Amino acid sequence: MDKRPTPKNIDEYIAAFPPDVQEILQQIRTTIAKTVPDATEAISYQIPCFKLGGKNLVHFAAFKNHVSVYPAPRGVKEFKAELAAYMGGKGTVQFPLDRPLPTDLIVRIVNYRVNKLAEGGR
Repeated sequence: MDKRPTPKNIDEYIAAFPPDVQEILQQIRTTIAKTVPDATEAISYQIPCFKLGGKNLVHFAAFKNHVSVYPAPRGVKEFKAELAAYMGGKGTVQFPLDRPLPTDLIVRIVNYRVNKLAEGGR
């Protein structure tokens, strides 16, 4: 991500990218919104975030060659093998822009995060 001004909302964030990337970002946004209709949109750490109960649920962002979703449960047994197929840091998963977006995986990550927040986690 380059030095862009902090967007006021997710629409403004998405609008700053080329049309093909905007489409992928909208797909992530829609997937999260449908998975957790009670979540609210925000900008946190200068990137799109969905909040639930006032806590950050999941973030997403676009970069030159990928989009990221975080936090990602890389260390969790049921996700470990599947997330190993994607680049990313300890708590991030990077989805390449030139491959289909695994919306089913995103849904499962979001549901995992909902459960973690319900248990009092972060």
